[in-house]
Amino acid sequence: MATIGVCISLADLSPVFRRDMVSVSKKLKRNPILKAFAVSTEQPSTAATARATRRFLEKKSSSDEGAETIRRVDVEESESEEGKRKSLKDYFDEAKEMIRSDGGQPRWFSPLECGSHSPDAPLLLYLPGLDGVGLGLTMHHQRLAKIFNVCCLHIPVKDRTSFTGLVKLIEKKVRSENSHLAKRPIYLVAESLGACLALAVAARNPDIDLVLILANPATSFSKSVLQQTMSLLGIMPDQVTSLSCMLSLMTGDPLKMVMDNVVKGLSLRPTVEEISQNLVTLSSYLPVLADILPKETLLWKLELLKSASAYTNARLHAVKGQTLILCSGKDRLLPSQEEGQRLCRALPKCQTRMFGNCGHFLFMEDGVDLVTIIKGASFYRRGNNLDYVSDFVPPSTPEFTKIHKDSRWMSDVTSPVMLSTSENGKIVRGLSGIPSEGPVLFVGYHMLLGLELISMIPQFMLERNILVRGIAHPMMFYQLMREGVSIDVGNYDVIRLMGAVPVSATNFYRLMSSKSHVLLYPGGVREALHRKGEEYKLFWPEQSEFVRMAARFGAKIIPFGAVGEDDIAELVLDYNDLVKIPYIQSFYEKLTDENVTLRTDASGEVANQQLGMPLVLPKVPGRFYYYFGKPIETEGRQHELRDRKKSHELYLQVKSEVEKCLAYLKEKREHDPYRELLPRLIYQTTHGFASEVPTFEF
Repeated sequence: MATIGVCISLADLSPVFRRDMVSVSKKLKRNPILKAFAVSTEQPSTAATARATRRFLEKKSSSDEGAETIRRVDVEESESEEGKRKSLKDYFDEAKEMIRSDGGQPRWFSPLECGSHSPDAPLLLYLPGLDGVGLGLTMHHQRLAKIFNVCCLHIPVKDRTSFTGLVKLIEKKVRSENSHLAKRPIYLVAESLGACLALAVAARNPDIDLVLILANPATSFSKSVLQQTMSLLGIMPDQVTSLSCMLSLMTGDPLKMVMDNVVKGLSLRPTVEEISQNLVTLSSYLPVLADILPKETLLWKLELLKSASAYTNARLHAVKGQTLILCSGKDRLLPSQEEGQRLCRALPKCQTRMFGNCGHFLFMEDGVDLVTIIKGASFYRRGNNLDYVSDFVPPSTPEFTKIHKDSRWMSDVTSPVMLSTSENGKIVRGLSGIPSEGPVLFVGYHMLLGLELISMIPQFMLERNILVRGIAHPMMFYQLMREGVSIDVGNYDVIRLMGAVPVSATNFYRLMSSKSHVLLYPGGVREALHRKGEEYKLFWPEQSEFVRMAARFGAKIIPFGAVGEDDIAELVLDYNDLVKIPYIQSFYEKLTDENVTLRTDASGEVANQQLGMPLVLPKVPGRFYYYFGKPIETEGRQHELRDRKKSHELYLQVKSEVEKCLAYLKEKREHDPYRELLPRLIYQTTHGFASEVPTFEF
């Protein structure tokens, strides 16, 4: 069972990974409406793909002691994928074409870049916000098309369909799709007004499996600036009314869109000419904004928001669907962060994610990636229930690049030494001794706060292109608490994005059957949150937990140890110290009681599963050391290891090997001339900071 502690170490990593936005100054080909969309009033049922992410590491064999030289190709692929991502300029171009001959009733359309790829992909319906165009996901179409069938609602500028009329139109579409896709969820992705529509449809159809992804819901309209200024807007000039409203909606900061495009697309130090050019580009689209929301349409939409908010708030109790609320911190029109917290308390299956520097149109902000958000929150599924193995979509090249970039500071300051053991028993530096084919089960010691994971998991991807999937504590996945103690599960999005699963026999079975490389910590939370003087001490259950499952699939068991926690941090106050403080004691008790309790039938210290974060102080960083022992074969031993005595003997053997790995590293690091930070810095200064720092003889 993997730790909760590593998530605290990774708490500074954003749950959403930034992507560059194509510069608006770059000359792009316009997409005529007939080429950009397939439009219909009744969209036929289709499905999209969940094809596997491209492999982004290319291995090149080397004759030097059988080692492998790894050539990174992710930069080229990352740039290629980024080049496909549309920009705000594309939104304006396509919106201009779409509203040019606008008329008729609200209708559904599917962007051609969101064509169907896989028959088992779920349907995603996009419900627009105040603009009504239906192009709010323009920047996300390319990535969404890989795992969804995308269909968008367009509300013509001059349409005056009532809120209940729009609800019935969406409801008809949902019921039609559900009639022949009953075993799959239907995703409703919406913002502002569209979020009210999604909640209303969900309230009216509690028996349909709906997944709601809502950005800045307008359910808080009664508390908004617009509610207070509706009468004033009625007497303002037409152009001022529409343009000021739209520009406020577009961004969280003044000129943020312009500056983002300059910095990302032109240079790190924009010149006056470059800024002026972008301002001119932006000004050329002001007439489009005026056409999207003329004064009479804007006033109608505000009345629509008023009725939508009242209708939806009166029916929140009937919403049963899984919901993810995305809240902007700089939404100038709605109190979105406060509203997100209110909805999270009101809805039974709700989580929130905060975006502090974003404005009202969250999906048009630079760096917001909807697919990454959905994957990181574990909201992507193809069936009625989430399968953490079959529904898992591996991290894309840009996603992993961002994770590695944000976590490599640990490798930079600790210069980790990773040793593995080849089949002949020889210890080699690097991970060449790790089997390429699964199933493989890594079983080892959990450092304080799970610090070893920060460097270890990315290194497997970089060096061997192996995605190690951890078995983790359930609190990383389920937001169970409504009162008292609250945990932001968004802190764990990075770990879920990298394939972690909640600990259970079912998930363990599925990982083994899929021939994955699986990471298991029998000591779990008790080791990761250990007390003073307990470093490098194993807290394993008395009964074997994993041997027979591994043997059932012929998995190779690799015992490993990791040391270095005492060289990077000092444990000042542990759980026993902190519970002596009354407030902290009650806090930890609530935290433990209101979460999933594991190993209730176990005895000994491993059953001591209190969730309490210790107080640590950083040290001048030393060095991390990892030692992966010789793989233990279980293939062909399934019948033998059904015997409890035999399986327990192997369990004790694995535990003994882990202890030997720890003892080996603790002894060997005493002879490492580069254990301290200063010698490593001197070496890298003279040999280059990308050079591998030597270590002890082995």
